[in-house]
Amino acid sequence: MATIPLQTRGLVTEASKAGYKLMPVVLDDMRPDEVLVEMKYSGICHTDLIGANGAYDYILEFPAVLGHEGAGVIRAVGSSVKDTNLKVGTSVILSFNHCGSCSNCNSQHPACCVNFEALNLGARRLTDKTTSARLQDGRRLVSQFFGQSSFLNHSVVSKYSVIPCPYPEDLAVYSALGCGFQTGAGTVLNSLRPTTDDSLVVFGAGTVGVAAIMAAKYLDLRQIIAIDQIEERLTISRELGATHTINTQHTPDFIREIHSITGGGARYVLECTGVSLFMEKMLECVCCGGCAVVVGVPKPDFILKIDPMKLLHENKTIQLHRSGNFPLEKLCTFYEVSNFDECIQDTRDGKIIKPILKW
Repeated sequence: MATIPLQTRGLVTEASKAGYKLMPVVLDDMRPDEVLVEMKYSGICHTDLIGANGAYDYILEFPAVLGHEGAGVIRAVGSSVKDTNLKVGTSVILSFNHCGSCSNCNSQHPACCVNFEALNLGARRLTDKTTSARLQDGRRLVSQFFGQSSFLNHSVVSKYSVIPCPYPEDLAVYSALGCGFQTGAGTVLNSLRPTTDDSLVVFGAGTVGVAAIMAAKYLDLRQIIAIDQIEERLTISRELGATHTINTQHTPDFIREIHSITGGGARYVLECTGVSLFMEKMLECVCCGGCAVVVGVPKPDFILKIDPMKLLHENKTIQLHRSGNFPLEKLCTFYEVSNFDECIQDTRDGKIIKPILKW
């Protein structure tokens, strides 16, 4: 069992737009409602990249450690953590944080926690705004991004972010379930709930988009249309369930193509890129009575404008892996943490779907 204070290391962002630097870190404060996790794998998400590049400067202070797709092993458990499944030595997956006491949390909707932004993007404890870590020079380090800051080799994690993993042998590929995979698949399976007669358009064949495609294939949708500008991603999408693909570099009038394939527009459109053009055009891709959903993160100053008359007239509203139906391993590419720069560059170049760091 590890004890606090603890010397560890992490990928630190010392200032907004300063990138990442592997640095020594000291964990010097663990509360009774927290869990110490030794990170084994850390997925990299678009949210981490834009967070380091200033997207959350209005609430996130620096220096900070980002990362919110962690998976590892419990090394210590706070005295007030009541979940008996959380024991020293237990393999765990980490996900978003929530307060556990607001009306939405009490009604079993933690993703709608009224304190979601402060806890996850602000990356501090809600009670007193403190942090659990510091740099060797004494500067306090913001260290609970989404309750976990998984770019730390060891991290003091909110108890609400910790989920036992019953299959530790697959911990590596399950690390990305904390955000990207659950966002894409969960939107299809739990929010849209399409039927086999429905059609789905997915803008962006990255982690979130491909997870949505796999979920749609599991539900046996009639048409699953993947849209991207990187042909390798579209190839993977076809392998994992897309019935049609559209490369916007070759087909700039993608709206007409979608209408041609679907016969008047898709029943559901899922926007996963955060690209303003797709957000602005997604409603034109939906059939009468259809639904468009945004899960991509746009630039902070982007405002989505909608023609209400057009909206009114057209009646538009804004355990699979183990059974072989959700082949996560086909999406994951692993990098040693020392090769972080290469990993980031490959991500930005679109060479990979889901990058995961190995500690």
